[in-house]
Amino acid sequence: MSDTRPEGLQDIKHIVAVASGKGGVGKSTTTVNLALAMAQAGFKVGVLDADIYGPSLGLMLGIAEGNHPETMQEKWFLPIQAHGVSVMSMAFLVDANSPMVWRGPMAAGALQQMLLQTSWGELDYLFVDMPPGTGDIQLTLCQKAQVSGAVIVTTPQDLALLDARKGIEMFKKVNVPVLGVVENMSTHVCSQCSHEEAIFGAGGGVALAQEYGTELLASLPLSMEIRILVDGGTPSVVAEPTSAAAQTYVQLAHALVAKLDGAHQAMPSISVDED
Repeated sequence: MSDTRPEGLQDIKHIVAVASGKGGVGKSTTTVNLALAMAQAGFKVGVLDADIYGPSLGLMLGIAEGNHPETMQEKWFLPIQAHGVSVMSMAFLVDANSPMVWRGPMAAGALQQMLLQTSWGELDYLFVDMPPGTGDIQLTLCQKAQVSGAVIVTTPQDLALLDARKGIEMFKKVNVPVLGVVENMSTHVCSQCSHEEAIFGAGGGVALAQEYGTELLASLPLSMEIRILVDGGTPSVVAEPTSAAAQTYVQLAHALVAKLDGAHQAMPSISVDED
């Protein structure tokens, strides 16, 4: 817990940003499956959908359209519960078909309101699903919350890696550590002949992680099953917990726990002083 965070966030142990730089790389799918894997492991978990213009986590977590959060003391939103996770999204506050025709400062203000006026309670992890880019939303989160670290999601494609680099550089500028890289759509396995092909290129996630002195935390294939399950509101971790995809998300969760909580416990006699 942190007493340096503003009111509303002080009972949250770790705030983790899940970012990509580029849209369409599976960042939200990664966020929801990671959060669910953490919850299944017994942690208290929340998810904030920070994509003001295109919120999607409600759909992905099976929260019915038109479901609005209750309020408490005319000040706090009560997050909606889904699969054991506390969820807050702009999708819960506006009509599903209403576009957010807002300039950057208005979107940043909406993020700040959801972040600081949601009654998150005591959480081990709050995952923030970031929108693409490196603008007002990203800066507002880093300024208003003490972010423990960021997970960068990419595909092996050169265009995605280019934007992922920008995301990493942004977090470096605001002194948020990058915990590692998740590579989505690494390969495609043909459902008819089982031929495996690296459609978007190979090795991009590993190279990106090595370039910035971090690690590749997980690698996932281009999978119709992952997409179908998350579109249906029952992501892989809850719908098919023994599947290879679900187990990869579980391993990702374990890797983050080790990075944020476990390293000092695993090697208590070793102290590293970084200037």
